[in-house]
Order: sequence, then structure tokens, then C-alpha cells
Amino acid sequence: MLDVPAGLLFLRDDRVGRRWPVDLPAFRLAPYPVARDGVPLTGVSWYDAVALCNQMSADAGLPLAYAIDGEQVAWDRSSPGYRLPTEAEWQYACTAGTPGYRYGPLDEIAWYAANSGGHPHPVGLRAPNAWGFHDMLGNVWEWCWDLYDPETYGSYRIFRGGGFADEDRSIGSTVRRRSHPTFAIEDLGFRVAQSIVDRA
Repeated sequence: MLDVPAGLLFLRDDRVGRRWPVDLPAFRLAPYPVARDGVPLTGVSWYDAVALCNQMSADAGLPLAYAIDGEQVAWDRSSPGYRLPTEAEWQYACTAGTPGYRYGPLDEIAWYAANSGGHPHPVGLRAPNAWGFHDMLGNVWEWCWDLYDPETYGSYRIFRGGGFADEDRSIGSTVRRRSHPTFAIEDLGFRVAQSIVDRA
């Protein structure tokens, strides 16, 4: 896990022409997506991802970040356990504190339609951003905690980053996608975050 400093960023929803600030406390984020045998774990729904976060916390002896009751998931923000990043945390870590759409030349940092051969690749083979995060763009999309637009889309959750099957225009730090939390596909995975909890 890598430490990410506190900071301010702006999220935007081009669909409705909205832009809003988010003031982020410091947090921790994995340098790579969750992987199996070195390749990003895919075919996981949002529900699968939060359950796997809890399993990782239990395995590490950490308090669980989520209380899961069927389809109801509550996040204990005081827990240092593993969890999904918020979309603000994800975007802030992706851009490494800068406003750029990408953190480097696309072929150097990402697996996407033009260079992936139509499949995911082992994590960490492309260049990291300035804060040491690999595969934030391309390879696989990554689930985030947030609801997309509850009034319009109900329980749909956000995923970010672009995947190995996407064209270059879809691979950028501000691209937002969404789907039902039961949705699972071969180019969608996740990475874990942790809150930095003051135990004083």
C-alpha cells in the first residue's frame, strides 16, 4: 500500500455539465489492481469486490470496512480495513495531484485496444505515475465505492480507468462509467484502499 497525501480535486459529470470540489484526507491505495497469478482479477461484481475487501481485512487481522446484509452495504469510515477507493480518491491517485488527463504517453502507461491483443496483462508492466501507481489507466476498469446517480440510476456504482478492449479516447483520468453492482465482465476489476485512522 502506498500513502497518498491529502489534497483537493474537482470531479465532473459531463453528462449533466456538473463540476464539484472534493477535499480529500490522506489515505492509502494499492500500487496495482488486485491480481490472481499476477494478472488482474476480473469477472468480479461490485458486491464481490466489497466481500473480497472484507476477506482481505479478515486475513490481515484488520477490522472490516463493510457491514454486508444481503444487497445492503454500509461502510464504516472509522475502519482501517481494506475497502474500495472513492471515485475522488481514485482520480486523485491516478493524476498524482496534477490536472492531467493522462500521466504519460498512452502506449507507455496503459494496455488498451491498440496494444493489448484483446486480453489483460500482468500488473506492473507499464510505467507508473509520479506516485508509483501502475495500471491506473488501461488493462482493467476498476470499481469505486460511489453510487453514480441514485435519482436516475438507482444502485448503479462507478468504475474508472479504462480497459484492455477500449479505444484511446476512453482511457483517461476523468472518464466515468457505471453499472449495476451485480455486473461482472472480463475487463473490470478493482484495487484496494485504506483509510488512515487516528487512533489517538
